[in-house]
Amino acid sequence: MTPDDHINAAADLLHAEETREQISLLTKRYPEMSMDDAYAVQTAIYRTKIQQGRTVVGWKIGLTSKAMQYALNIDIPDSGILFDNMVFSNGTIVPKDRFIQPRIEAEIAFVMKSSVGGENVTREDVIEATDYVAPSLEILDTRILRVDPETNAKRKIFDTISDNAANAGVVLGSERHPVDGIDLRWVGVIASSNGEVEETGLGAGVLNDPIESVVWLSRRMVKYKQIIQP
Repeated sequence: MTPDDHINAAADLLHAEETREQISLLTKRYPEMSMDDAYAVQTAIYRTKIQQGRTVVGWKIGLTSKAMQYALNIDIPDSGILFDNMVFSNGTIVPKDRFIQPRIEAEIAFVMKSSVGGENVTREDVIEATDYVAPSLEILDTRILRVDPETNAKRKIFDTISDNAANAGVVLGSERHPVDGIDLRWVGVIASSNGEVEETGLGAGVLNDPIESVVWLSRRMVKYKQIIQP
């Protein structure tokens, strides 16, 4: 892909977000698309949103479980950018007309008190830079079709990363806990609907240790030159 291709793909995704009408697979339009291209599209989305007055408030780390990586035939996580208009206060109503195909995942949020980053960042660096951890809900959405209607080809990891890692919103819980106060691998969640359990999970599903996900993100941002400044 060329730099113009990155900009055009980002514009199409932003239009899909605004109109709530999904676009076709980018990997169909650009069959030679690479990981570098995908993050370049994501960065082009970032630049446009900054120009529109948005600010970056954090990062989303996804595909951290082996099950999700196997499903997409990859062996690494992905990441997306959290903008200020993606944050919903705990207890508020999330408008249903904001999204296309929203889904919810329970997460552990790291709230930082100082900057951390670089290719040599360590687990201890992340612990030192973390103010607290909190329960959170991630709202996922997709501005790209999951399956191409003509070829039945499924969305690939490059499509997802380009689409800001399917990032759409976050609800931060009110509880605050020291990052090293408990073993985050054993933090559990029970997801239920109308009193019926739908799914359960453990923090160990996140790269075997949620702290390592922040380590991975710090190193990944250096690799793909996403040390983003407004």
